[in-house]
Amino acid sequence: MICNQCPRKCNIDRKQAKGFCNEGQNIRISKIIENFEWEEPCISGKKGTLAIFFSGCNLRCNFCQNYEISHIGKGQEYSKEEFLKLLRSFDYSKFDSVDFITPSQFSLQILAALREVEIPVPIVWNSNGYESEAVIEAISKYIDVFLVDFKFYDKGLSRTLSSADNYFEVASKVVKLMSKLKPNKVADDLLKQGVVIRHLILPGQVKDSIKILDYIHNNIKDPIISLMSQFTPNGRGELNRKITPLEYKTVLAHAERLGLSNGYFQEFTSADTCFIPKF
Repeated sequence: MICNQCPRKCNIDRKQAKGFCNEGQNIRISKIIENFEWEEPCISGKKGTLAIFFSGCNLRCNFCQNYEISHIGKGQEYSKEEFLKLLRSFDYSKFDSVDFITPSQFSLQILAALREVEIPVPIVWNSNGYESEAVIEAISKYIDVFLVDFKFYDKGLSRTLSSADNYFEVASKVVKLMSKLKPNKVADDLLKQGVVIRHLILPGQVKDSIKILDYIHNNIKDPIISLMSQFTPNGRGELNRKITPLEYKTVLAHAERLGLSNGYFQEFTSADTCFIPKF
């Protein structure tokens, strides 16, 4: 499989070598948590979501809280047939959704599996926003909800933290496309279809967060946003502190000024390692 399925366009045969995402041909899963309750309430619901954490990542931010899986790549490999068997093994009446977490590096493999299985609850594509528009078009036929990060505006910042100076160029188009493909539909307090745009506020980067909010306000109709204060230093890279209360209040105040009130706003105490799953 010559892989060009994400904006990295590594153009390599993943049967023979690994690309930037550090993954090969087979799907690899690091952890599965049933009745996971730590996503936004419109996704977790009352029963929780079936959270499937995929190994590797096509962005590999140096501050990632899930560093063990995004960079080191812990996990169990699954062929297409084994992945199908896994998906068919769950009693979906126990969950309010299925949450595919960091799936982009396996987009085509997951797409092939979803063509052969029916899942009776909303399927959530929980990604970093660094996606191919063609892949998003294809996967949208089988995905109900896009839970998408919108990380950086500044090219220098995304280059330094994620080795992707074109992040905003890519992600801004992808977020617009997702919103076009999946208009929000809510029933019984659950998002049955739609897009939730996440933005993690980074220490010292209030201006970048404000520019992201401005873009959402000017380009996305009726957005559901999720502003996150949970940044926790992982001991690597340039970011070595949590955000301050003033930084968070400044971003929240700007969201309020723009009328971006539909969504979720984390408690400031969310920045704690106790909220990071053990892999």
